[in-house]
Amino acid sequence: MSDFEQPSLFDSPDGPKRRKTGGRKASRPAAAAAPAPSAAPEAVPAVPADDKDLGDGPLHRLMDSNFLEYASYVIRDRAIPEIEDGLKPVQRRILYSLNQNDDGRFIKVANIVGYTMQFHPHGDASIGDALVTLVNRGYLIEGQGNFGNIHTGDPAAAARYIECRLTDLAATQLFNDDLTEFIPSYDGRKKEPVVLPAKLPLLLMLGAEGIAVGLSTRILPHNFGELLQAQVAILQKKPFTLLPDFPQGALMDAREYDEGRGKVRLRAVIDQKDEATLVIRELPYGVTTESLINSIEDAAKKGKIKTKAIRDYTAGKVEIEIALAPGTGIPQTIQSLYAFTQCEVSASLRPIVIREQRPVELSVHDILRHNTRRLVDLLRKELQIERKKIDEALQAASLVRLFILHRIYKRIEECRTSAAVKQAILDGLAPFRDQLRRDITGADLDMLLAIPIRRISLYDLNKSRKEEDDLLADFAAVEKHLTDVTGYTVRYLKNLYRDYADLHPRRTRVESFDTIEMRELTAKEHNLSLDREKGYLGYGDIGGDPLFPCSSYDKLILVWDDCRYRVIPPPEKLFVDQNLIYAAIYNRDRVMTLVYESDRITHMKRFTFGGVIQNKDYTCAPEGAPAKALFFADDQPATLYVKYAPRKGQQIHQQEFEPKKVAVRTPKTRGIQMTTKKVTAITTQKPRNWEAKAGPKGALLH
Repeated sequence: MSDFEQPSLFDSPDGPKRRKTGGRKASRPAAAAAPAPSAAPEAVPAVPADDKDLGDGPLHRLMDSNFLEYASYVIRDRAIPEIEDGLKPVQRRILYSLNQNDDGRFIKVANIVGYTMQFHPHGDASIGDALVTLVNRGYLIEGQGNFGNIHTGDPAAAARYIECRLTDLAATQLFNDDLTEFIPSYDGRKKEPVVLPAKLPLLLMLGAEGIAVGLSTRILPHNFGELLQAQVAILQKKPFTLLPDFPQGALMDAREYDEGRGKVRLRAVIDQKDEATLVIRELPYGVTTESLINSIEDAAKKGKIKTKAIRDYTAGKVEIEIALAPGTGIPQTIQSLYAFTQCEVSASLRPIVIREQRPVELSVHDILRHNTRRLVDLLRKELQIERKKIDEALQAASLVRLFILHRIYKRIEECRTSAAVKQAILDGLAPFRDQLRRDITGADLDMLLAIPIRRISLYDLNKSRKEEDDLLADFAAVEKHLTDVTGYTVRYLKNLYRDYADLHPRRTRVESFDTIEMRELTAKEHNLSLDREKGYLGYGDIGGDPLFPCSSYDKLILVWDDCRYRVIPPPEKLFVDQNLIYAAIYNRDRVMTLVYESDRITHMKRFTFGGVIQNKDYTCAPEGAPAKALFFADDQPATLYVKYAPRKGQQIHQQEFEPKKVAVRTPKTRGIQMTTKKVTAITTQKPRNWEAKAGPKGALLH
């Protein structure tokens, strides 16, 4: 029974069986008899939620089993590449289909998609997309026609209008039926390879991205020539370094690459055309001209970049012109483009591959070491197969020479049976057994009997001797290679580098980027104002009194007279009412001084705001009784001059207090009691009507 033919959990064991439809036509089911009248069905009692068997019932086990099978299938057979050949199943099937149909000429993509569907059970869209991606990588498949544009993101033309074929690199380095294990395709009609015997580090050449159940992978593409050089270094036990390389070019800071497990920062290449124009020549990996222009326009709308026009002349190469507004500085604009647009992006990486049917996380160095060990093993097997083929060719050449030279074919003229014919040949070759590579088999005899008379009459002994000598020389060369497979692999890689590395030069330049301080670039982006009469705060057109400049990356701290405070991003226009007493750029460590009245007692406190959540109201007075702020400042005054309301019998009408005597605490602390008198004014400068001898210095009650 297949995974898709599970018996119903609600059918009785004696219920109707599933109808089989193995042939082209299914037999028509007999008409069902009318059901006999029956009483109303009995109500089935509900299963209690706390039933101990509920979590281990048949449905639960079925769901667990099916989910695990599905998750395993998505991970191994769709999303995550295999470390052995570096390919996802759809890529492997496309390349195998191209090889099966390869005659050196271009083939319609629609034909290849259709042929691949014999092996791939997920429809033509995924096959077509994967094929276009392989063509645009440039290593394995050569395209003819419109395969889209990696710079603009434009899609490829319809599959019936474009053609492709294997490159010479793919045709010579990916396939060998003698080294390939085949399994039945999904419907059992065809055979497909488990993995290709690829001699190239395809996973690191092409890169990979995939999302599966519970995990994802992202591996960046690397330079072909540098990978071959690194493999040589591995075989020679020398140190090596691997860094990504992208077909789009651009700039890369790989200081945090961490062998493929960290991240890289990528920047566009920006040139200055003249004093008022910048030109973007290369894009970061994964960025298109459309998405880049949209990000520049968004930054311009927010006032982060001052532009006059953006013109896109991209065709075969990227060319985006940015006309700057008059008076705009070129260096600062370039820094702003990197800070606020997709001219700079970062890519976080996680190299997960399938190894021995399980997903594992490996560094790119580990992946390349595995590829190199596999290359050595493949070349050893190829040499062993080649040695066997040469040995068989030598055996056949020796048999033919002896058969014709010593006229053994004459012995079969009087034979009347097949057995007698073969025995006559064996008897004729018996004196020459020491000249053969092995014992004579039935296949050898069939080969001799299939020699045409014309070949016997035109047989050239000298030519035959030369062919045998050439075969012996080839055999000796293979034997020599097998004694030093590592050295043979090094020479093999160097030959590959010589033949193909110049076709794939490094396009991405490696540099170290300076960190851009966004606050510095936007230090005067907004000018904050407060309309005290209407109660509005913001950088928009609200009128009122100007407060201070700020940037979009600043946070504002607002304090009201009821001791509430809130941290917000700079608003364009926000109603804060008329009771706002303090607004500034938020600094969690700045020491504040507060005098407030609560329950007819005046307290003084010093505190820092510390960490807060944006747009959430806090209080800098103890929770409970209402509080009213009488004095609030973001510094430490040397002296506070306090005036009291006059009352009958009150002798003290003013006092001086020193805030430095109050310890710095958190906003929720009560603070130090100053007085129970009614406070009418608090200043940091001595008032004109201050009476020098009107009262003692104030004491803070701890």
